[in-house]
Amino acid sequence: MHGEYKVPGGKLVVVDLDVVDDKIVNFRLAGDFFLDPDDALEDINAAVNGLPVGSDAATIAAAVRGALPAHATLLGFSPESVAVAIRRSLAQASGWRDYDWQLIHSKPVAPMMQMALDEVLAIEVGEGRRKPTLRIWEWNEPAVVIGSFQSLKNEVDPANAALHGFTVVRRITGGGAMFMEAGSVITYSIYAPVELVQGMTFADSYAFLDDWVLTALKSLGIDAYYQPLNDITSPKGKIGGAAQKRLGSGAVLHHVTMSYDMDGDKMVQVLRIGREKLSDKGITSAAKRVDPLRSQTGLGRDEIIERMKDTFIELYGARSGDITDEEYAKAAELVVTKFGTDEWITRVP
Repeated sequence: MHGEYKVPGGKLVVVDLDVVDDKIVNFRLAGDFFLDPDDALEDINAAVNGLPVGSDAATIAAAVRGALPAHATLLGFSPESVAVAIRRSLAQASGWRDYDWQLIHSKPVAPMMQMALDEVLAIEVGEGRRKPTLRIWEWNEPAVVIGSFQSLKNEVDPANAALHGFTVVRRITGGGAMFMEAGSVITYSIYAPVELVQGMTFADSYAFLDDWVLTALKSLGIDAYYQPLNDITSPKGKIGGAAQKRLGSGAVLHHVTMSYDMDGDKMVQVLRIGREKLSDKGITSAAKRVDPLRSQTGLGRDEIIERMKDTFIELYGARSGDITDEEYAKAAELVVTKFGTDEWITRVP
């Protein structure tokens, strides 16, 4: 069996192994990481050989760590990343380049349609009717997108939302509220077979699925990094947040919203947002704009998106695609039966 795991912000970890009588044998670790002393590689191999195939990631990582010399130095990887690669090999997980990706950057649609498209496209990928897809969202009207489990009355000021023309919608993933205006954010979704994140915890998969974005942001001069569980940040403050859901159809839906240039004053009027949340988003006063991408790059939103698209294509390969008429129709039906209903929007009052 063969497994690979690209450590977010780090190096590639590659493992090869056999399974005999429910034990790991002939284990071999490789990769472009750095390890000192050299013979610590054999210590790691010896620690893994003989482990039961049912060992969880924590058990494998503990075995690797326990076998390392006290003075060993690991750069670009860790015992935990070795464990993830092993679990991925045993689960026969796939890699990014195993798929023929589509990249969609299509027309703006209404906020409720955005929510419905996320569910439809994820199901289509899970059931094999659509290739794995990266979708860049576009907005032409303001919206507040609350997490699946958030309380509507605790998150949104309905009077101010109406005053500023914001539609309130609820998505199918967890996490916090997102404040959306045309030109103020960059949002994308990844729809992939669950095999892409097989053998990973939710925490591991968040950083894994967004590693390409960190590469794109770093190429623009932003010292971006992942802050568990689900934040993309930099020394100058938070840039964005991710949310994820694994569907019964066999797909993983992963989406991210990053701040380009948001109106902080308007945001605190529309959202019932506390001081801790303000600090988390890098806002020192209500009137300040939340603009990590604009201020740290000096580039237009479209230029940043183009760099993101180019990076994804360079790393994983992708062909330009679009949403089909049938997928739009399915999403429109979901708006009527689910996302546009009071029952859904107020599912947590």
